[in-house]
Amino acid sequence: MSYSFHPAAEAEFLEAIGYYESKIPGLGEALIIEFEALAHLIDDSPNAWQVALEPAIRRAPLRRFPLSIVYREAADGVQILAVAHDRRRPQYWLGRL
Repeated sequence: MSYSFHPAAEAEFLEAIGYYESKIPGLGEALIIEFEALAHLIDDSPNAWQVALEPAIRRAPLRRFPLSIVYREAADGVQILAVAHDRRRPQYWLGRL
């Protein structure tokens, strides 16, 4: 399997990298490393995280950052729907389904 981004999710991810990098040099790179590690875990075991929205939209939180990967299984792997801040605008990404 593999993972792919919804175009808006990719933009969110890049925005988050820029934000954290602007706060502390190197923090953007730390976000990339943690994100990629979690994305690979999701790719290996997509059903390991709880369903956030029926029928099968799941949310996997990052540990160091207040962000979660919102995703669903797709025919060709895992589709990342959002890189969502845990404390802002809940379920704003519903229009991406």
